[in-house]
Amino acid sequence: MRQPTAERPYDDKAWLKAHLDAERKEADLLAEVREVVFGLQDGVTSILAVVSVVAAASSDTYTVLISGIAATLAEVLSMGAGEYMSSRSQREIFDAQIASERAEVEERPGEAEAEVAFMFEREGLPEDASRRISAEIARDPNVLLRTMVEKELGLTVDEGGSALQGALILAGSFFVAALVPLTPYFFLPVRSGLWVSIGLSAIVMFAVGVWKSRLTKRNPIRSGLEILVLVAGAAIAGSFFGSILPGLLAGAAR
Repeated sequence: MRQPTAERPYDDKAWLKAHLDAERKEADLLAEVREVVFGLQDGVTSILAVVSVVAAASSDTYTVLISGIAATLAEVLSMGAGEYMSSRSQREIFDAQIASERAEVEERPGEAEAEVAFMFEREGLPEDASRRISAEIARDPNVLLRTMVEKELGLTVDEGGSALQGALILAGSFFVAALVPLTPYFFLPVRSGLWVSIGLSAIVMFAVGVWKSRLTKRNPIRSGLEILVLVAGAAIAGSFFGSILPGLLAGAAR
């Protein structure tokens, strides 16, 4: 067996294990970052839209704050519960599919082996090599099951983060982000607060886009501007509808 060297550390199984574990942790972290980015983005844009509508329609700070806080609490509870139920239901469906593949491995191992061989062949391996590899894999039912689940279903036997963890991350990031468009109204009159709220939301969302680009390896300016467009859309739509709603409601009340 080739001895590991500084130029070939991958000849050391301990190094390979540590390397693969680190890559798995990074993948799990990126999945959690997705929840954070989604919560931050939705928290700023949705609450900015709400407070902009109310601020453009009313000059009462109390009304703006009550509307924004009520929308924040409703969204936090709704998104947290929705994410929890969605993730849990998805995992239950995945578990049912994995159980079906496990039954096939136990009851029809020859069929499972043939499927694995065909999948390797479809990926470009010669037929003889595909059959040899699948026969070797089939010697261990657990390895055969993992190979079938990953290649046939695109799933993993090992469960990732819990549904509750994902729900808490999403709800928590939404709540923190919602404070950005809300905070100016605690200290400023409604008209001034509206512009500061929009500006502060734009700065924070641009920063989120730049931060995200460090993980996605994209251009930071472009990434920031993409999210900034959402803030601009929420502010424009909120101000527009807030300016016309009083007139529409007054006409409907006559």
